[in-house]
Amino acid sequence: MGRLTVGALRAVLVVVLAGTVFVQASMVWALATDPEDGSLPLTPLRVITILGMVSVQVAVVCVGRLVTMVRRGTVFSHSAFRYVDAVIGAIVAAALLWFAVTAVNAPGQRDDPGVTVIMGGVGVAILGIALIVLVLRMLLAQAVARDVEAMKMQAELDEVI
Repeated sequence: MGRLTVGALRAVLVVVLAGTVFVQASMVWALATDPEDGSLPLTPLRVITILGMVSVQVAVVCVGRLVTMVRRGTVFSHSAFRYVDAVIGAIVAAALLWFAVTAVNAPGQRDDPGVTVIMGGVGVAILGIALIVLVLRMLLAQAVARDVEAMKMQAELDEVI
């Protein structure tokens, strides 16, 4: 991975992390100061938003750690799995939170239930992203196994020579 790519990705991760912290702070401030007017269930939506930002932050930090491992050439190790597993968990948590938003929003959509169906479809798509990352984790596991096998063969070859 080139320096420019790593730098650009790190810049994006920092901006996303800062943005999520700003949104969380705004939601906490709104919870403390802005009363509900009864048109929407704002308190549950604000709490779900705060928790959703936590899931994004977990994913961003883990991706940042994985980028560091790629840059150092240590990504094909067993320590990478905990970060990939955390990303998968964060995506699943985000999907569950999205389903919670859908459930909170559903009573207001009685005249147009299609919105609730579409929101449910978005939740399923988010779960699909978690499955894609799970497949990528399996590919990482195969690469780690091959790397370990290659190191053993190299050690055997070094002994022969």
